[in-house]
Amino acid sequence: MRDRWVGLVTRDPVLYGEVAAFLRERRIPTVSLLPGQRIPSRVAVVVTSREEAPRVLHPRVLVASPGDLTALGAALRDAMHEDSAPRGLLVGIDPGPRPGYAVLGPTGACLAEGVVESPEAVAALGRKLSRGFPRAHLTFRVGTGDHLRRNRIVNALLPLGAPVELANEEGTTLQGRRQNDSLAAKAIAATPGERVRGQELLRITPGEVANVQRISREMSGGLFTIPRELATSVLEGSTTMAEALERTAKKLGVTLPEAHTRRRGGSSRASPPSAT
Repeated sequence: MRDRWVGLVTRDPVLYGEVAAFLRERRIPTVSLLPGQRIPSRVAVVVTSREEAPRVLHPRVLVASPGDLTALGAALRDAMHEDSAPRGLLVGIDPGPRPGYAVLGPTGACLAEGVVESPEAVAALGRKLSRGFPRAHLTFRVGTGDHLRRNRIVNALLPLGAPVELANEEGTTLQGRRQNDSLAAKAIAATPGERVRGQELLRITPGEVANVQRISREMSGGLFTIPRELATSVLEGSTTMAEALERTAKKLGVTLPEAHTRRRGGSSRASPPSAT
């Protein structure tokens, strides 16, 4: 069996520094090269930048970006397997304002975990995983809790073309509380679900709209309440709470207290009643 080395091929000093430190911390054997240099036969996978990737002549190339090494370690482990047969990866997603996710490999081991900034951000995560695991078959499993954000997540994932399932979330959180989104996401990933065949409807209740309006009044320091139309847009994910507050303040000709606009993660596209 040949040695399992990683080739770090880039002229980007920032990317080099981040990836080199990442690999060093994990004690992964590494050889550093410049684009165009001969890649030793012991190198199993190459890490480089998106701009430099076309110049890298190697069968296994992973693209990395400075400041974003999401799932790089798991992608490296996957790429450095001896066999070339496609393998299945399960991606569990725990719905919430900042959804938790976990990626389980064929043996059930957790390869990557974390949170994304909004329900819609799972699409970017899915694209990164597709690029990081080009030989793997991805299946996304979304927890059934938090129906509105769940459906937003499903609708964001469907265009990626990978199977999306709704997994029963019962028993995946402790006493109904999201004390650890990644822990819940692991349980969701391990739970077979029902395949989603089409876009899910966003059914918004009057109570949910009223709750967002209540929070908007609190976040504006009691100056105003955003209208129902904007509250609905916040719940749909098409408008952030911060944007809704700013638009309403501008229309009314008032100035928002900065301390209030930053409360509860006002930039999130998810409505903020329950921060994770």
